[in-house]
Amino acid sequence: MDERTLKRSLPWVVATALFMEQLDATTVNTAVPAMAASLHVAPLSLKAVAASYILSLAVGIPVSGWVADRYGSRRVFALAIAVFTIASICCGLAQSARQMVAARILQGAGAARMTPVGRMTIVRAFEKSELLSAMNFVIIPALIGPLLGPTVGGLIVNFASWRVIFFVNVPVGILAQWLVHRYMPDYREEARRPFDWTGLLLFGSGTALLSWLLEIFGEHQIDAEAGVGLFIVSLALLVAYVLHARHTPYPLLRLSLFGTRTFRVSLIGGFITRLGVGGLPFLTPLLFQVGLGLPAWQSGLLMMPTAAAAMGMKFFSAPILKRFGYKCVLVANTVMIGATICLYALVTSESSYAFLTAIGLTLGFFNSLQFTSVNSMAYADIDPEDSSMAATMASSFQQISMSFGLAVGSLVAAWFLGGAPQSDRLAVTAALHHAYLTLGGLTILSSLAFWTLRRGDGANVSGTPAEPH
Repeated sequence: MDERTLKRSLPWVVATALFMEQLDATTVNTAVPAMAASLHVAPLSLKAVAASYILSLAVGIPVSGWVADRYGSRRVFALAIAVFTIASICCGLAQSARQMVAARILQGAGAARMTPVGRMTIVRAFEKSELLSAMNFVIIPALIGPLLGPTVGGLIVNFASWRVIFFVNVPVGILAQWLVHRYMPDYREEARRPFDWTGLLLFGSGTALLSWLLEIFGEHQIDAEAGVGLFIVSLALLVAYVLHARHTPYPLLRLSLFGTRTFRVSLIGGFITRLGVGGLPFLTPLLFQVGLGLPAWQSGLLMMPTAAAAMGMKFFSAPILKRFGYKCVLVANTVMIGATICLYALVTSESSYAFLTAIGLTLGFFNSLQFTSVNSMAYADIDPEDSSMAATMASSFQQISMSFGLAVGSLVAAWFLGGAPQSDRLAVTAALHHAYLTLGGLTILSSLAFWTLRRGDGANVSGTPAEPH
């Protein structure tokens, strides 16, 4: 396969697999009531279906870089898709809650290899100057999956069986396998490094426990003292990993990469920004359905302009970054995202569909530019031999930040709702308006994280002229 064909096809290979993963992860929650009725259990007891998937991801992602370096990117990526597809079939055939949880754990194990290995392959295959265009394709599934997932899931549950949600993955998985075997390069490290079992125990346990606490937040009644205690334990495990990694020749995650400014700002700045935007896929359907009284299908359609704008933005992000540079774009764009989130506080039952569509389009446009910029800048100054480690660390931070963002959105909305019943549309609408203003303000403040960038940072990716000395 010639280099031109590889570079034209590889982003589509990775995007196809990641879209399957992201869409599946967001459609399942919509089907929980139907699944519970079919499996003869209470809906809350199926919370383990989502939690088990999250836990499997939290433990599996940090291992993915080492596995890809040892066994090769093509083999590991193909195996990840196969495991995910087979696990999807098992989910669709499950006859009990226990079988469903076991299948979801297996599915999470496959998904944990997809994002970091896919990113690592993109970074190795493309020159720095070509990385931005390639990343435009890879970021799209992560943006539109959470937006289309509830709509697709709702339509499937309404017009077919909840089991179809999982069976849809089969043809997509087969297509992805064909693309992998035809176009995926096989990168691996010649020098074999030992596996950090202690690091996996500390970091895996810490992130799994923290992810579980965030996943059950607001949906289970958990004793406050037990919750605080478990939170402290998870932080203690993560701190112990930091101390361990500083004195280990081959750590699970090499924290020394944070010494690279563009990588550090990308991960930390992206993490803080997601605290504001991460709760929107939860809050916005709540505003449309409970606050405004719209049916689920209409609420889903109103989310689609955001996805459409996110896809359309890939044609403009490269010229914008080339013209203005990463620092200028990330500082200004983060403020614009926050301001757009605040616009939802103006939405009432009298708001026109044109106004709602305009907000969705604007938010999708700015979100797409934000995470395309953050994701591509992360690798601007990373050496090729460190790409798998960098991709693993970026994926781990993204997974945790998504959980944090959802928890923050839930907490803020619950705080403003107080003791008012969720059947009170006026109270729900007022609480959500305050939540949007709070999250928008938090997002605007997160722009400060990008001020530490320099004008020429990421110039080798964006093509921006470097800052003169």
